[in-house]
Amino acid sequence: MRCLLIEDDADLATWLVKSLSGRDIFAEWEESGLIGVRRGLAEDYDAIILDLGLPDLNGAEVLARLRAAGGAVPILVATARDDLSERVALLHAGADDFLTKPFALDELEARLVALVRRSHGRATGNYACGSLSYDQATRQFRLRGDALPLSPREHAVLRLLIMRHGEPLSKTYILDRLIGEDDSMNPETVEVMIYRLRRKLEGSDMRIVTMRGLGYFLEADAAD
Repeated sequence: MRCLLIEDDADLATWLVKSLSGRDIFAEWEESGLIGVRRGLAEDYDAIILDLGLPDLNGAEVLARLRAAGGAVPILVATARDDLSERVALLHAGADDFLTKPFALDELEARLVALVRRSHGRATGNYACGSLSYDQATRQFRLRGDALPLSPREHAVLRLLIMRHGEPLSKTYILDRLIGEDDSMNPETVEVMIYRLRRKLEGSDMRIVTMRGLGYFLEADAAD
């Protein structure tokens, strides 16, 4: 999952980016509300975590501008204020959920996952393609009913492929969602992960197809 974190507290933002990356949620930090609006509209995020107390453009205005421009990405508002009337107003303005500071990381993760599930129309969080399945709640892949052993990087790449199976994903798309705190990730790393995954799927009904100029996609062989 790739998120945009719009937050002016540098210490909190640094902690969140590092902590979320260990849970397969890669947050990119922006402290300016104005720039946050531009990035939220121009880039492809799964969710936005939005603080209300920003110095240049308050969070309510960021929310209003994103929605007015047609931005549909799920927005989780994080605020130190617990004002019911303000929350109602923000819901009407397009907010999807709230968290009151200070909050537990487990709750933030759960709320983000729920928002993304709803936005993708996948209420169960279960994905399947042929004999390969992925349970987002347990983060477990199964192939023909058996657990599929994967390294963290292999797991992350295969998760992207199964969540959008049949849709070509470019190296850039994959890399943007995996780089997180791992600065050693690069296009060659993606190629290596694809090669290893193909080896692990050998002999099954699953394969990773390369579509020249577009990227990789996951598909199941047609039944005889």
